[in-house]
Amino acid sequence: MSAGSSYEMIMLDGHIIIMGVSGCGKSTVGKMLAEHLGRPFLEGDDFHPAENVSKMASGQALTNQDREAWIKALCHSANESQLSIIACSALNATVRNWLGAGLEKSVSYIWLKGSETLLAKRLATRSNHFFSPSLLASQFAALDPQEDAIAVSVNQPVEAIIAEILSALDDE
Repeated sequence: MSAGSSYEMIMLDGHIIIMGVSGCGKSTVGKMLAEHLGRPFLEGDDFHPAENVSKMASGQALTNQDREAWIKALCHSANESQLSIIACSALNATVRNWLGAGLEKSVSYIWLKGSETLLAKRLATRSNHFFSPSLLASQFAALDPQEDAIAVSVNQPVEAIIAEILSALDDE
């Protein structure tokens, strides 16, 4: 992408959070979007304390109390990199309020939407990840998407998802 293109000018004052339930493609889409926009990418899963990882690996859903230290650590790192693309489930308003309060720059959300059936199939084939696929239903139950999020269906190739996001950002 050339310097000064419209995508580089979009939301220069804040972070973009790729949100959604497990298996929706937050990491894949986030990395590609960060590359397109020339921003650092932060993988939210990397900031979970060991207790959270163990809990999820054993099939136990996290509570907001469990999520608080995770979000603080994520915000701390994001504030160091400033204008980042962040993969973070951000399933409920409490977590998003913590993100909004903890991040020094504004926050915009992109919600990756997919059916529980599609995402369960993806999780069944995913390896080397701590998240127990048995928790997917609890994530859908907890999902309360950000009202002004850019919603994008994940039932399409990742290149199409990125194109749709870039188009929506260009319209902002």
